[in-house]
Amino acid sequence: MDHPPERGRAVMTRNPWSLYDELIETIPEGARALDCQAGVSWTMVRSDRGGVGLAHTVKETSRPFQYKGNLRDAPLRSVARCIKSWNMVEASIGMAAINAWYNTEARLNRLGAHWADRGGDIFTTLTDRVWGKKVAVVGHFPNIERKLKPVCNLTVLERNPQQGDYPDGACEYLLPEQDFVFLTGMTLVNKTLPRLLELSSQAEVSLVGPSVPLTPILLSHGLQYLSGYCVTDLDVTEGIVRRGGKQEIFEGGRKVELNFLMG
Repeated sequence: MDHPPERGRAVMTRNPWSLYDELIETIPEGARALDCQAGVSWTMVRSDRGGVGLAHTVKETSRPFQYKGNLRDAPLRSVARCIKSWNMVEASIGMAAINAWYNTEARLNRLGAHWADRGGDIFTTLTDRVWGKKVAVVGHFPNIERKLKPVCNLTVLERNPQQGDYPDGACEYLLPEQDFVFLTGMTLVNKTLPRLLELSSQAEVSLVGPSVPLTPILLSHGLQYLSGYCVTDLDVTEGIVRRGGKQEIFEGGRKVELNFLMG
């Protein structure tokens, strides 16, 4: 005789923290965070290994700050663990610390990264790849309709939707139908990335934005393309972070792309 299924018990088939743990634990114990600044628009962490990491400052602070001690001259790996916080300002600091390790010129050159031309971006790079396909973009990037709508069947999903966008709750229904998905790097900070990658498992997926850590570690988690950012001018970047600039952040460095699918 068949028994009815038990209610209220979900089976955990994966560890949603595994991606975060890999990013954190690869940072060597000896590396240190020399400086940390959480600005209105951007958070910046500078390491003693020459890296400067950025992340969007996500201003959700309903949960308490967990890090104890001084964030300056602290172990970089310890600061990076802040990414797992549910206080999103703290998580932004953790993301910036992670990027201070991975997003350096020397490391990216060793990986054979593509340094985008001034004004270029991953949406332009992948125009031929997405031509005629069903494409979803999670996060309303500037001018995204102008860049992609003429070449594909475009769906934009956004936590704070603009006219024509789908609310982000529609990801559960729409992402499994897509051929190609672009995800904002802020999904790492707000912890939605693991689930969004599950929903996009049948698509080619790109993670996009200055919050993205440019590392092959992400290859094993269902991503084929990364588009991030490398700070090349500390003084310019620091000034922009302090005064709360937004798009001006791109004046202090260069966009960088890693393509795991096509070599």
